[in-house]
Amino acid sequence: MMAPCIRAPRTSDGPSLAVGNISAAKRDYALGLSQNSRYLCPSCASRLRTFSPVSQRRSITQSYTKKTLEAKLAWARQATEIKAGRKESMLTILEKRGYVNQIVGERGDLDRLLTEKRVGIYVGVDPTAPSMHVGHLLPLMVLYWMYIHGFHTCSLLGGATAQIGDPTGRTTTREVQHSSVRKVNMLQVHMQLKLIWAHAEHRARGYGYYWEWAWRKEVTNNNAWLNKLPAIELLKLLGSGVRLGTMLGRDTVKNRTESKEGMSFSEFTYPLLQSWDWWHMYSTKDIQVQVGGSDQFGNIVAGIDAINHIRHNHYDPLIRQEEEKLEKREAFLKRPMGFTVPLLTTKSGAKFGKSEGNAIWLDREMTSGFDLYQFFLRTADSDVHRYLKLFTFEPLEVLETLMEEHKRAPPKRIAQHKLAKEVLKIVHGEKLADEAEQEHSKIFNRSFDSNPQTDDDGNQSTDHVDKAVPSISKDNAPTSSLTLPKSLIYNQPISRVLYHAGFVASRSEGVRLVSKKGAYLGARPGGTGTMGQQVDFSPAANWPGKETEKYIIGGNTLIIRVGKWKVRVIKIISDEEFEEKGLSAPGWKDVKPEEPISNDLKRMKTWHNKSYVEKAPIHKVRSGEGSLLVPGRDRRRI
Repeated sequence: MMAPCIRAPRTSDGPSLAVGNISAAKRDYALGLSQNSRYLCPSCASRLRTFSPVSQRRSITQSYTKKTLEAKLAWARQATEIKAGRKESMLTILEKRGYVNQIVGERGDLDRLLTEKRVGIYVGVDPTAPSMHVGHLLPLMVLYWMYIHGFHTCSLLGGATAQIGDPTGRTTTREVQHSSVRKVNMLQVHMQLKLIWAHAEHRARGYGYYWEWAWRKEVTNNNAWLNKLPAIELLKLLGSGVRLGTMLGRDTVKNRTESKEGMSFSEFTYPLLQSWDWWHMYSTKDIQVQVGGSDQFGNIVAGIDAINHIRHNHYDPLIRQEEEKLEKREAFLKRPMGFTVPLLTTKSGAKFGKSEGNAIWLDREMTSGFDLYQFFLRTADSDVHRYLKLFTFEPLEVLETLMEEHKRAPPKRIAQHKLAKEVLKIVHGEKLADEAEQEHSKIFNRSFDSNPQTDDDGNQSTDHVDKAVPSISKDNAPTSSLTLPKSLIYNQPISRVLYHAGFVASRSEGVRLVSKKGAYLGARPGGTGTMGQQVDFSPAANWPGKETEKYIIGGNTLIIRVGKWKVRVIKIISDEEFEEKGLSAPGWKDVKPEEPISNDLKRMKTWHNKSYVEKAPIHKVRSGEGSLLVPGRDRRRI
């Protein structure tokens, strides 16, 4: 490795006076010496941060080194088996199940890369809506399959790029979303990705794919680097390699520029930001392969061109030298590649994931589990075998047997029921998949097991529990949204807010939960009260009610998490609006304002001491047994 420049600042007496080696540079950087003693150029300082003990978070143990070596040897043995024809390659497995549509580059290079190297693969999702739809599930299934075969897989959440929106395939500009809406969408899709990952990994274990140490998966957010990216850095490294002719020749740009609405500069530069995402993960996480929908072929090509340009034209000479060495040996081991999944359409040509013009969402509050089950149950016989290969972990041999059984009795729709239930197990978990199947059986008078399922904790309902409180467990805990009035949020301790939001069955249970550090709020306290550009949570405490208000985002949104999966996004509205909408919540009847007396009851006669006494005006007050109408100022507690 070339020694970096370490020199004293130039003075009037002459040029730099000191030159040191890399050890001195590491020492000086760790000690934080000022420029008056030594000076590092920005390029060298950037490299040294990687080796500095200041930035090193934990040491590499012998156990870690041993496991890493064992994983490399195991991968090499597997590559030998594949080359000898005794085992199928990863690309062959994906092709047999129908996941591969177009490959960017040569098939042989991609097959060899996936065989010889445990590369990183990513799929990007922009949270432009509060939930993913079933169209997102197909590229994610590629990630799940590659994860259980030992690859490093990454789900990239486009928290930054969602502020612009991918113009691919769109004829109009996306509506500008309020910052609080963007943050709620980002949170909900983030939690949805993690939850579906957990369900998919659980389903894979049922087919013999047990976790190994070398398997890696992650959900990351491009806010982490794009929000800190200087514009001059983007233009210097990437902009110099982008040609306007190529960008203007893309179909999306042509269609938009020829339309009346035109195309904004931010949408025009969207491919640059997506390319930078890939370059950042390529250089920091060794992510070499991108998987996208059928409409992402152009963006994948642009990303590959961008990475190759930066690799060979980077201002850091060490990076250029490393690339030159690789070119002389086996360049494909560092070459970025990608492929797209097929576009799924119905027999009528409609885009998969649409039902009468509406998207089929993966959030069960937007599309219920029953509706999602029915959507896949309506799959045509000509498509069901293909969908079973794409959306399940069932071995191909088992699917062949299932289809033979289905063909013997098509009206029973055996294959469609299998498809619907397996998809729900991945999206919502096994318990909710069983519930959706049973609900369908009830409606269509089919036999089913009516024994109710108990929750994991064995909790039983009690008479004193508020019936308005929903039952929540880790099996049915997606990110959910609800609306609460100001009176139940403002100036309320967090333990009461947990009760009003349905997390706990009583206020005392809320106090115990907070005391055990089991509740979190999705914002940083103080100042603007905003969550920030990434999904962050702060532990709650039994503080005064005013402290809770510091975590409200944009004046109308509060995000609460209990445990790992139970997340609720609370929209805050006025008490009057809450009452007008006829909404209810645990504890609302105890704090809601008293109903005004109608004008027809201006005066009344009250029985008092066995005589009629005329009183006015009329007020409604609360007694020990309930509400009581008391005339005038003569209010008595009965």
